[in-house]
Amino acid sequence: MKLNLDITVPSKTEWVEAVMNDFDSFLQDHLDCERKASSMAMSFVAKYPDRKEIISELIEIGIEELEHFQQVYQLMEKRGIPLPSSMGEDPYLKALLKLCHSGRNERFLDRLLIASVVETRGAERFRLVSEAQTDPELHRFYKILWASEAKHGHVFVKMALNYFDQERVYDRLAWWIDREGEVIDNLEIRPALH
Repeated sequence: MKLNLDITVPSKTEWVEAVMNDFDSFLQDHLDCERKASSMAMSFVAKYPDRKEIISELIEIGIEELEHFQQVYQLMEKRGIPLPSSMGEDPYLKALLKLCHSGRNERFLDRLLIASVVETRGAERFRLVSEAQTDPELHRFYKILWASEAKHGHVFVKMALNYFDQERVYDRLAWWIDREGEVIDNLEIRPALH
């Protein structure tokens, strides 16, 4: 049984260049992405309290993402980077969420698979950021995050398999991977995680 997934459209080298040319802005966006990831995990707990098989794992992910938020904040403090006064919408996530089914079960499956795809994209991008770093501390930090995001990508597929048959999960996952590739390929290049 395959729990992981592969993205079909790699991030552009221009994206890495934009991040490295304005790393302070990237850190501010990264901070907000970790906050959103923690909130997303906890929103599953709040919206689907009957899905007992996955509650503990969702709470663990929520805590881990909040720890990542804290670690990014500490990096920002060391570098004298302020918290952003406000964060705009994430065009990547907004585009993906627009494609969700609306029925309770269908939306539940879609949200789990979107989470998986988003975490996998995060892993790919953190790997690129890690490899582009000349600072050993940042290289190591993003290497650790890369592994964590990849693990979360697997976990959300495993969660879906608790409630939906394998063929349905993998067919829909393949559809989401294709849609995610289209969305990422059409995004404006900016110093942001997405």
